[in-house]
Parts: sequence; C-alpha cells; structure tokens
Amino acid sequence: MVQLYNLHPFGSQEVVPCKLEPERFCGGGRDALFVAAGCKVEAFAVAGQGLCQPRCAFSTLGRVLRLAYSEAGDYLVAIEEKNKATFLRVYVNWRSKRTENSRVCIRMVGHDVEAPFSETFRDQMSIVEMPLSEAPLCISCCPVKGDLLVGCTNKLVLFSLKYQIINEEFSILDFERSLIIHIDNITPVEISFCIGYVAVMSDLEVLILKLESDPKNRESVNHHPRKTSNPVKLSEDISNETLQLESDDFVICQKPMELLGEKSKQSGIAVTLESTGLADEKIKYFHVQHLLYRRFAPDISSCVLSDDIKLHSLQLLPIYQTGSLTSERKHSSQEKELLSLFCFFSLPHVGYLYMVVKSVELMSVYQYPEKSQQAVLTPQFLHVITSNNLQCYTVRCSAAAAREEDPYVDTTLKACPPVSMDVCALRIQLFIGLKAICHFKNHIILLTKADPETIPERRESPKRLLSRKGTSVNLKTPPVAEAGWNLYIVNTISPVQLYKEMVDYSNTYKTAKTQSCIHLLSEAHLLVRAALMDASQLEPGEKAELLEAFKESCGHLGDCYSRLDTQYSHLTLPYYKMSGLSMAEVLARVDWALEDGAQKYERGLIFYINHSLYENLDEELSEELAAKVVQMFYVAEPKQLPHILCSPSMKNIDPLTAISYLRKLDTSGFSSVLVTLTKAAMALKMRDLDMHRNEMKSHSEMKLVCGFILEPRLLIQQRKGQIVATEFAVQLKETQPGLLVASVLGLQKNNKIGIEEADSFFKVLCGKDEDTIPQLLVDFWEAQLVACLPDVVLQELFFKLTSQYIWRLSKRQPPDTTPLRTSEDLINTCSHYGLISPWVNVLISSESLADKNYMEDLSKLQSLICGPSFDIASIIPFLEPLSEDTVAGLSVHVLCHTRLEEYEWCIDRLLERCPEAVIPYANHELKEENRTLWWKKLLPELCQRIKCGGEKYQLYLSSLKETLSVVAVELQLRDFLNVLPEDGTAAFFLPYLLYCSRKKSLT
Repeated sequence: MVQLYNLHPFGSQEVVPCKLEPERFCGGGRDALFVAAGCKVEAFAVAGQGLCQPRCAFSTLGRVLRLAYSEAGDYLVAIEEKNKATFLRVYVNWRSKRTENSRVCIRMVGHDVEAPFSETFRDQMSIVEMPLSEAPLCISCCPVKGDLLVGCTNKLVLFSLKYQIINEEFSILDFERSLIIHIDNITPVEISFCIGYVAVMSDLEVLILKLESDPKNRESVNHHPRKTSNPVKLSEDISNETLQLESDDFVICQKPMELLGEKSKQSGIAVTLESTGLADEKIKYFHVQHLLYRRFAPDISSCVLSDDIKLHSLQLLPIYQTGSLTSERKHSSQEKELLSLFCFFSLPHVGYLYMVVKSVELMSVYQYPEKSQQAVLTPQFLHVITSNNLQCYTVRCSAAAAREEDPYVDTTLKACPPVSMDVCALRIQLFIGLKAICHFKNHIILLTKADPETIPERRESPKRLLSRKGTSVNLKTPPVAEAGWNLYIVNTISPVQLYKEMVDYSNTYKTAKTQSCIHLLSEAHLLVRAALMDASQLEPGEKAELLEAFKESCGHLGDCYSRLDTQYSHLTLPYYKMSGLSMAEVLARVDWALEDGAQKYERGLIFYINHSLYENLDEELSEELAAKVVQMFYVAEPKQLPHILCSPSMKNIDPLTAISYLRKLDTSGFSSVLVTLTKAAMALKMRDLDMHRNEMKSHSEMKLVCGFILEPRLLIQQRKGQIVATEFAVQLKETQPGLLVASVLGLQKNNKIGIEEADSFFKVLCGKDEDTIPQLLVDFWEAQLVACLPDVVLQELFFKLTSQYIWRLSKRQPPDTTPLRTSEDLINTCSHYGLISPWVNVLISSESLADKNYMEDLSKLQSLICGPSFDIASIIPFLEPLSEDTVAGLSVHVLCHTRLEEYEWCIDRLLERCPEAVIPYANHELKEENRTLWWKKLLPELCQRIKCGGEKYQLYLSSLKETLSVVAVELQLRDFLNVLPEDGTAAFFLPYLLYCSRKKSLT
C-alpha cells in the first residue's frame, strides 16, 4: 500500500454557476474554463482565488463528445455529434463573443479569407470547420505549439497551427493538415500530443511514438495516400490470435507485454507517415521513432468483459527548461524549451508514470485503494478520483527533470531526492458522486452527481472477443440531465503553505530517527522544486518565497542526513551547501548533549565538516566552535585531526587546546611526521620557538617534506580566492629556505599545487609584487630544472630563468637572499646546465668582475646557453638589455651566436673586443666542417688588422702565428700558398711553408 499522510493540499472550493448539467468541460491558459451541455458551451473566467464568473456562451452544431482547449492559439476544439454524424470544429477568438446572439463567422480550414471579410474577424468569434474522411474519435492539442492531433480509426491526423496575415496589424488563426499517421491494428480511445511526441491508447494498449525531423530518413514519408506496406512481422503467438476468433466456446486474451525503445517495434503495430502537403514543400516530420508499447491483460476471472479492465487518463506532461533555480529569467510560451516529458496512464486500480525523453523508463507505479475513474497529472501532484474520493499523490517529475537540467545533481555540490523514492498519498478527501476531473493552474475542476438507484445494465456476452481487431470506441450519448449535480472548482493551496505543513508534520518523526522524516522532507523538497520549475504558474513575489523555502528544505534534509546513521549520510554535504547555511550555522544546529555519558557523532555530520574544512571556505569559526570541532574529530575521526587543525577556518583555535589533543594522539599510537609538523605550527602560533625547533629536529628533512606533501595547508592557504603564506612558511623562509623550496617542489610533483600557484606563493611569501622576482622563486625554478618534473614546460622555465639572469646582469641587481645553489652545483647536478666553453673564461678574465653574485648569475646564464636543451633563437630578442660593451654581455652574445653557428660574426666581435680570446675560441668551436674558417675567415682578418697596426698589433701578431701553425697542418703546400697574402713578407711565412712542405715526407 502507498503511505498516506493526512495533509491538506486542497484549499477553497467554489461552485461553477452552470445553467445545465455539464457533459464535457475543460480549462487552461490564464483563466479559461469551458462547460459543454447539450448544444451549448459556456465560458467562464476563473480568478486567482477560484472565483468563477460567466464570460460568454455560444451554440454548437450538436452535442459535444470531446472538448479541448489550447493555450497556444487560445482556441477551443470540439468533436460534436448531430444526427449520428460527428464533426470537428475549432472556436477561435471566442473572447470577443459578447452575447449569445452575437454574430459568428464560419469558415473552412485552410481557405484564404477574402479581403472584404477579413476585418470582420477582428471583433467576432470564428468557427473553423475541419472536415475529415473518417469520424473523429479523440483530440489533443500540443501545449507548446498549439498543433492539433485528431484520432480516427487506424490513423491520426495532424493539423499544424498557423496564422493568415491580413495586414501588418492583424492576422487570423488557421490550420493546415500537414501529416497523417497510419497506425494499423489499434483504434485510439485517447491520444496525447506534445512537440512531436504522440501517445495513443486503446482499451488495453498504450503506444508512444516520436515524430523525427531528421532529413536522413526522408524516404519514410509518403506524399500520397496509400495503404501501409511492410508492416512489422508479428510473432507466431500473436498471429495465431487472428484464426477463427468467432468461436462461441472461448475468450481469447493476449499476453501482457512491455516493450521499451526500439524493441517496441516488435509490438505488431505498423506505423507509417503520409505527408498531405505538396511534395516540394518543407516537410516537418520525416520518420517515426518507437518509444514504448505496453499491453495489459483483462481480468477474466468473472468471464465478463467490463469497464473495470479498461485504461483511462492518458496524458503527456512536459516540463520545460528553466535554467538555474535562482535565475530571474522570464519565461514565455515562445521561449519554452522541452526539458523532460512524462507519460501517465491508468488502469482502474493501478497507475503508471513513465519518463520518455532521453530514455524510456518506468518511474512510478500508483496502487489505488479503490477503483479509480479518472486522473490528472501535474508537475507537483497526481489527482485521482474514485466514486467518493478525491486522492492526491506525490510525483517524481521534478526529481527526474532536475537531473536532466543540472549535471551537478548527485555530486558533492548538489543533491535531489531519488526518482526511485516511494510515492505517497498526501490526502484522500471525501467527495460524494465524483464523475469527472480536469486541472489547470492551481484549480481542480470536479463534476459530482448523486447517483439514482442503481439500474442493472445489460451485460455483454462473455464471448466478446478481447483483441485489437475487435476493439471499437462507442461514444455513448450522455443520459438526460438529472438533478443532483454540481461542478466545483477546488483550489490547491500554495506550494509554500503546503511545504510548511509538511515540515511541521515531519517534526513528529524527528525524535524517533526513522526514515519517515527523510521521506516526508524529501517530498516537501520536491514540491518546492516542482513549483520553481513551473515558473509560469508563479504569482509575482512568490518566487522569492519559494527560493527561501527551497533553501530551508535543503537545510532540513541536511539535518536529517547528518543525524541519522544511514548509507546516504554523504548527502549531508550537498544539501547543506544548497541551503546556503554557513558552517557556524550548521554547527549551531548540532545537538551537543551527551548520550549515555559519551558523545556520539554521526557519519553525515563528520563528512560535512571534514569536506567543508578542506574546501577553503572564507569562514573562520569562533574559538568555542573550533574547540568543539577538534573534540568531535578526536572522538570520531582522530586521524583527520592534524588536517582539520590546518584549515583556515580553524584559525581561532586555542593552540594549547590543539596541542593537548595532538599529544593524546601521540600516546595513542598516532605519532607521525604530520602530527609533528602540526604541533610545530601550533608552537609558532604560541611564539614558543624552542618547542618549534625541537619538533622540527625530531625528523629528517626528507620526512618533513613528506609531511608537507600530506598537508599543503601547513605552508599555503587560500583566503577569499587569494594565496596566503602561513606563519610556518615565513619561519622556514628565514631558517630553512632549502626545506621550504624542496617542500613546494614536492607539492608540485604530487599535483598538490600548480605552477602559477607556486610562483604566486613565493612572491607573496617574500612580499614582492607581480613584476618583482625574489631569489627564493629563482631557487625554486632552478630546483624544478634539477628535478626534471614531467609536467613542467622546459622552454617556459628556461625563459623565466634567463630573463631573470639577464635583468640582474643588466641592472647589476644582486639577489635579495643568498642563492641556494651555485653555478657549479647546477652544472654538476642538472643536465640542462652545460659546461661553459673554455674560451669564455679567457674572455671574462680580460676584465675584473669583483662582484661574486654578478659572476654567479653570469655563470648560470652562460651554463644554460651551453646546455643541450636551450632554445637559443627564443632568447635572442631579450638580450638587448645586456650590452655588448661589457665583457659579460659580449660573452653571452657570442655564446648565443655560436650556438646559432654564426661563427664569422663571433670572430669579428672577438677580434675587435678581445683578440686574446680568438685563438681559444677557434680551437674550441672551429672544428670539422667549420675548420675552413681558420684560413677563410680568421687568417685574412688577422692579416688585415696587422697591416692597420694599432695598440693591439702584438695580440693580432701572436694570434696570426697560432693561426698559421694550424693552417700549415691542415692544408697542402699549394693550398697553403694560395691562402697567404700576396703582399706578405716571405721571411715571416717561410718557417710555416717549410713545415707544410716537410709534412708530407714526415707522414
């Protein structure tokens, strides 16, 4: 049985002032209610409180068999019967009907209105005649687009809503018959249509289809009426049903069946589309997708086919995209975007609710305590009528739609009660003689009639065939009106008012700590969520009240999950987040009383506090609350205590209290490097440096690094989105900078901190702005190169380091702290730092560079350039601040151009600035294929400069002698003679020529 709560969803009740006994009625839109009786339709205006005022009345062609209203287009459509013939008529512009005798325009569907008569349609009601080749059986209007679907025997006819534009200021509503859906082997009793989704119901079958507009399957549409071909083959057991079914000795029943998705094609019902427009016109729907087929078996225990086994109340319920629950976006019918679609249908004692958009799934099954007559589904409730009761059940539509709309539902950020949660009855209200029901906005329209003495009806033969072929729809003529009837408008109370009643009701379960409390609060939450999704029904100012109730309901659910020890305790976190409660407000709701002399904390609360303290919330707990949190975790999760104490939210904890609990952990076997570091941090907070030093000495530096990796917040925290260096980090900067750099490097290596975050941390720690690079950050970059971290982009790191080295050298700016590594250390430990070329030392020694820091930066830059990984071309544009006028600048420029193999440029610069370095440079760089530069570049240049004389004459002369010695070894005598200058002194070159000539004989 479904659980029943004795709540009060129904509020005020009004009587509709009808003149005749209603035969059909419907409502919709803002305020429209229509009641058909005999050959007359009365229209009423329903105010917000259910007050009902007559608006107009108009005559129909005959007795109304079916009636439907469409808010899109604001029209009324009816199936009418006269002289045993049925007609389909649409009543347009009915609001202009002033009196019952006012003039009415009657026109045929699809016919253009002639200009002289067009203006007459502006201020009078129009009736659109819609002829059909077969008698209409049922109708349905699309709630979004206003298209009309008409059910006939073995087919459905779709009329698309359109407007005939008369002029810029005026257009009239019309329809176009655009599609015929041929459905073999089923005769519709009820249909429902919504944005391309079609639901068809017979006495015992339900079929749901989707009309697709994918042009890839364009061949599925026929442009001319034809008989359905290529039907789906029936299975053998189904086909045997058609054999000799007229036997007087048997009642043949089909098996119950449920087919979902593509499997529903196996139902034996063939569906084809026929476009009724021109072949060259744009086709709206191209092919059909089968979604669901459900068949029920009748109860033949009495061998009588009665109405007890027939389906009723087929309905497609759309829920539209609303955006964030806190969004202020306005919704109009033009902006509606389908989010989820649900299909409901019911047997007399069981109702079924399916979700049918992205996947077809049975969501809920409703077991009624007594035989139902009719039901209506809304986003918030399912209303069911029996002969003497109006029943109100909860639904799961908002739970399913929330998961479609928000991908963060069912994460640690957001939660929603599950779709699978059992439904319940909120109220079973006594109502004598209920006959029919409809619903719009917050109004339930009920027809009651006191039954006269029961008149035995002639029972049909028990031999009646129970098959699709024999199914037919008999539209019974309503009996002659009798006294004792009433048409009521029952208004549902506001969602907020019902929510408050449900919350009050749930308080009776709190002390018992049962699942009933969670169930009822979940129902209240879904009620508010559904109301927020149905934004078009909200009154002005009601949304803010609903949002407040939504947050409050999340807080109540958070309380339940935090206090109850269930498998869903983790839901405490998302519900408290959605509630908007601060951590202090949540802790204030905790019952700190002792149970049996011992404090017990449930998993949900621990889970919430633990995650909240990890998430760097910009909230600082008071000293009292912080102490309670420490006590809580010492009792429930002692291993988490060091982590909890490192949270920025625990800033106000008394360090003595923290250390006392940490020492208890030590004696309980929880001693670890993390506990040691936490105690060291608390000692700093107390300004007890001796205790701090003693704690730091109790572990090796490597273990301390591991401790910082386990809890990065000992060094780095975030407050209001900004990185903050802790007091511990400041202390390490002054006393153990190497440990600090190694720890941050370990954090980066273990993905506990990003590259940019680490850079910002060192700048904040050293009190530098964004444009100033502290030496500790340079030490960190160098450590990254030494560690060869896989996620570090080498060239970016090279660029950072070289830019800093160049800036310091150009500004002669010393580092603000002593570097942790020398150039020699880097060359010995890091493969990216190469050995500096020997000629560089000759070049540097030509000038006195007394500044040690300057020399270190220069050596590191030179070593990087000499390394194997450095991209030289990328750094050339940034060498401009480093002038060639200095020896340091010259060495860097020559090194870079050498790496780029621009040797001639380098020789020219060295000959001009430092001739003594030319020969060491040539010996080191001019090898193999570059040896020709000895006699092609260096020899001619030296000869030319000797001719010019000058103060560097002797340096050039000694360099020339070295060059001739090398050339004499490399070249043959003839080639050697060719490279010597023609105007040279023979005596000077003769020794080299003799050596070159004897070279061959010596070898």
